[in-house]
Amino acid sequence: MSTPIGNLEDITLRAIRTLKECETIAAEDTRHSRKLLSHLGIEGKVVTTLNAHSRDKDIKGLTDTLLAGKSVALVTDAGTPSVSDPGGALVRRAIELDIAVTVIPGPSAVTGAIAISGLGESGFLFLGFLPRKGDKRRQAIGRILVSTEPVVVFESPKRARQCIEDLAAILPDRDAVIVRELTKLHEQVLRGSLAGLAAAEWEGRGEFTIVIGGAIESDVVDPALLDTSISRLLAAGLSSKDAASELARAGLGKKRDIYSRILELRLRESEEKPEISSDSS
Repeated sequence: MSTPIGNLEDITLRAIRTLKECETIAAEDTRHSRKLLSHLGIEGKVVTTLNAHSRDKDIKGLTDTLLAGKSVALVTDAGTPSVSDPGGALVRRAIELDIAVTVIPGPSAVTGAIAISGLGESGFLFLGFLPRKGDKRRQAIGRILVSTEPVVVFESPKRARQCIEDLAAILPDRDAVIVRELTKLHEQVLRGSLAGLAAAEWEGRGEFTIVIGGAIESDVVDPALLDTSISRLLAAGLSSKDAASELARAGLGKKRDIYSRILELRLRESEEKPEISSDSS
């Protein structure tokens, strides 16, 4: 069930009733959840921990409770469980055991950010927290580059600025919105191009949700756009094969044709590099 991501007034009447009626509450952080229960005047609940470090036996303990006919409310510190938050393993195990699972919808940083951004009208791509480094991070940035739909990502306060700078390096003109401390007292919404946001002054504290506008979709692939996209993906560190796959997925042509174009561009680049003479005379 969803819980407030900042403003405690955002909790739904159904969520309050569920917390009052359930026997057990599985919480990401029991201290945080007990504060919410105290605010709501709910006492005497069994509150157990279920987080990213929980083991199989912890999940089994909860499913045993469910199989005994008792109810369990799954909550995280803020927002909706299983959306870049713990809980997915418990839901999957309950489904396997044919235990009824229902959702108590409510606050979500994902939908809140896309709504306030003004960039999403039909669909969007949610990538959660970007990988911190390596090939997985480069591939995630590659997906953002070629997505024709807005992309929503989460980022920690320590890495938010680096994230914007990394994206601005390959997508300087792409529209983006930084949503900081959504629904909280110091909520802040910053809009502009990625290059502009990278150069702007903003506080690096709090919870960050970033929305990046989608690439412009065209029925006819512009060769210049394809070449630019290839260059940016390769500069981001993707291999020729991975770059071809991402661009094909984005509808910029057949993978085989794009791969051939990549090899052609790389060959041209190597031929244009000046030779260094070893002749010292």
